[in-house]
Parts: sequence; C-alpha cells; structure tokens
Amino acid sequence: MTDDALAQAALANKTWVFEEARKLLARYPDGKPNGEAIVFETGYGPSGLPHIGTFTEVLRTTWVRRAFETLTGGKVPTRLVAFSDDMDGLRKVPDNVPNGELLTAALGKPLTEVPDPFGCHPSFAHHNNALLRQFLDRFSFDYEFVSATDAYTSGRFDDALRQVLRHFDAIMGVMLPTLREERRQTYSPVLPISPTTGRVLQVPVKVVDADAGTIAFTDEDGQEVTQSALGGLSKLQWKVDWAMRWVALGVDYEMAGKDLIDSTIQSGKIARILGARPPEGFNYEMFLDEKGEKISKSKGNGLTLDDWLKYGGERSLEFYLFREPKKAKNLHLGLIPRAIDDYWQFRGRWPEQPVEQRLGNPVHHIHGGAVPEPTALPLGFGLLLNLASLPGVADKDTAWRFVQRYAPGTSPETDPELDELIGLAVTYARDFVVPGLQRRAPTEAEAAALRDLDALLADFPADTPADEIQNAVFKIGKRHYGKDRLREWFQAAYETLLGSSQGPRLGSFIALYGIDNSRRLIAEALAD
Repeated sequence: MTDDALAQAALANKTWVFEEARKLLARYPDGKPNGEAIVFETGYGPSGLPHIGTFTEVLRTTWVRRAFETLTGGKVPTRLVAFSDDMDGLRKVPDNVPNGELLTAALGKPLTEVPDPFGCHPSFAHHNNALLRQFLDRFSFDYEFVSATDAYTSGRFDDALRQVLRHFDAIMGVMLPTLREERRQTYSPVLPISPTTGRVLQVPVKVVDADAGTIAFTDEDGQEVTQSALGGLSKLQWKVDWAMRWVALGVDYEMAGKDLIDSTIQSGKIARILGARPPEGFNYEMFLDEKGEKISKSKGNGLTLDDWLKYGGERSLEFYLFREPKKAKNLHLGLIPRAIDDYWQFRGRWPEQPVEQRLGNPVHHIHGGAVPEPTALPLGFGLLLNLASLPGVADKDTAWRFVQRYAPGTSPETDPELDELIGLAVTYARDFVVPGLQRRAPTEAEAAALRDLDALLADFPADTPADEIQNAVFKIGKRHYGKDRLREWFQAAYETLLGSSQGPRLGSFIALYGIDNSRRLIAEALAD
C-alpha cells in the first residue's frame, strides 16, 4: 500500500494515536511555516532516576509522532525533544542515593551544581541525565536531548525570558489567584540565582529593564542585588518555565498526567501571554498498584519497569501501555501473563486484517507498521507457565525439550522470540507461580474420572495431537459430570493435577508435557 493510501485510511481511523495526530493536522492545515519540523516534547525531572512513567510518556508520544507521520505520508518533518529540568533547585535528598551528606550541603542549588553522590559525573543532574539517555537509547527512541541548564546558560532562552519580563504583571495575574495567601507574598515567576550562595532563590523580584533583562531582589544575606536574569543567572517557576519552554523551543505537542491538568491550563494561558499558541496534547491517567492506590516512587508501591521486563518482556508492556491511556491502569505482576498472550493474539490477527483494522491494532504501532515474522507462536505463555510450574521443569533447557517435542523444528536459534518467552515463563513460574501451588487430593468421584482419563491416555501413542487428547478429556467429563457440569471437571483436574483452580486447555497441556509424564501426574494425584 502506498503512503498516500495509508494516510487516507488513517484520516478516518478512531484509534487514539490518530485522534491525537489529527489535532496537529488541524493546527497546521498547510504545514508549519517555512517547512519547520513539528516538535513533540517530553519532560524529565533529574532529581530521581528514570522510571516506568518516563518510559510511558516517551513511548506514547513516539506513537503519536509516528501516527502523524502516517497521516502526512512522511512528508512533514518531525522532532522529539526530551527535555531535562536540570536547573531546578534540589529540594530534598533522595532516599536511594549514597553519600547523602554531599547533597544535603547543596540543597537549593541547581541540580547541575549539586555534587554527584555516585562520584562518576560532574553533577547529580549529569549523572541522572546520562541514565536518562542510556534509558532512552536502550529502547531505540529517536529524540533530541535538551538540558535546561544548557538552554539557560547558552542564551537560547534569553529572548523568551525577555518576553516574560515584559509581561511580568500579566503573568502574575494568572498565577496569583491560584496560590495560597502566604505563598502570594513571596511568589515571583523569575527565580534568581544568588550571587553569593549559588542557590535558586524563592524571593520577590522587580523588573528593572525588561529589554536588557535586568531584575532586582534581596539576596539571602539581606543585600539588595540588581543583576541580569539572562544567561543562566535566573530560571523560571515551573509553570512559567513550562510555558516559556514551549515558546522558545516551538513545541507543538506534549502530553501530561492527569495530575497536571491545572498546570497545563495555567501554562497555556501564560504561553498565550507570551504570544504563542500552547501545544496540543492530552492528559493520561495515572498508574495504580494492585490495591488500586496511586503508584508513588516515595512509597515504593507498584511495579518497576525492570520488574515488568524481567517477567514479561518489552513487547507485552508496550501492548499494555498502548490501550486506553485515558483510563487508570493497574500495574502489577499478575497482569503479565494475560498481556503477553493478548499481544501475540493481536499479532496473529494482523496479517489477515484489512488496513483499517491494522491501523487500530496495537501491534501495528508497537512495530511501526512493520510487524515481524512469525506473527504466531506454536503455544501461548499461559501453557508455558503451566509447564514451567511442574516439578523437574525449572530451567529453560528442560522446558525447551518439552516444547521441541510439541512443536518439532523449533529451536532457540531459529525461534528467538519463543526462546525469550520460555525464559520469561521459567522465571515467572519460579518466582510467583510455584510458591502458591498446592495440589489437593481428589474426591472419590474425581478419582474415578481421573482413572478413566488415565486408561484412555494409556492407549494413545506419544505423538497424539492435542485436539485428539482434548476430545478424550471432554469424553471423560461428559461421562462423569454431564454436559452441564464440565466446568467442575476441568476445575477438579486443574486443582488435583496442577495445584491451581484454573489452567490451560488440558489437551494442549498433556500434548506438551507428554502422555507418560501426564499419566505420572494422575498417578500421584490418585496416590494422594
């Protein structure tokens, strides 16, 4: 399909990324003036380490960027700016860093002037910025990194700063009604850097000469100071800073969490005062832990990015994050098996879908419209989990021997994604499934059904197809439970053979685990 035909299909598609991208088409019906690139931005506060929220925001913004490129047939240039607010003053010492006394002595100073507690970079901000870039590079994001400190000190923000000084009173008129009375007394949109201590000051400021960029304020030692606000000698309060940044960098799109809705509104008003149009964007919902509580870095609740990647891999996480971004999402380990199987289910549908449905399929966006082969695997993650949860299948090599008998011709070398999935299943089963398994003894009625199942399996050759075994399982269930109580039969089999109240298709499981091994499981259950 040509780029133009794909663009036409995308124009009518209701998937959220295209709805977002169409905002930019409406913003620039004839393209951005002078053929300039559409600028997407994500922000990062380097007082802490990159986390799953950082990943999510950059990933979702990247999807909207790609959707816009699809709508325009790739004819309109785009850029993604990853902005680090590294000139913020250090407000508190994080709990998860060494040498906290170094940071305590630098409280209030710009993060790029705070010593690196790890001792490997020029400052704490440089350390965290390096981690951010490694983090983004790890996932092959296409971005331009911009440091607030570099932008302020190089003069890149000077023209926009002059605009802030020229419209100082109007900006105060936006901000003061949003503040408590006590905060109003000391609030200033401009935060000067103390010439004596180097700290970012929260003090009232007077504009002396807006065009020259000169301000006056009282320093920490009580001295009246008149100095420039340009060239890194001041920074802005964050809502004003956000608006100024949009103007200075020409930002056209930025999304933010639901908790920043009010901030987005105030910054939008300030951007208009500065003579610019606020960027397009939307407010996504926050992550919740298993108890439905908001995930907090300080609380340490919820799931980390590395946790998900360890047990579920990158693609399942991307799939989970793509869907319904405006709804609050729980984030815990119990979601991983379903997310993996759902990802592969949608990937399996993609080749046969018409273009309209492909554009709404999450895997289309996860893979940038080029979904790789194979689009299906011979078995799902749930089945692999049940296999890896059984005694004697506690490592990947052993699990592979079962898989190769079930799906001849597969191997770690020829099927790297299946190999990854087997490794994830072994790790997840070891840490979260096996500790909770508890096989119970069958009742007399259940034991009779299991004996009949064993007798049928005894007549099957080792290579009996899964469907044929499944038919035998159904036959036993109907004989002992009747058509209306088959669910009881399957639950009984899961609880007595696998130690869980639910499980995979028994025919597929027996074919994978092997008839002889499955008969041994039945014998163990009957012995109980």
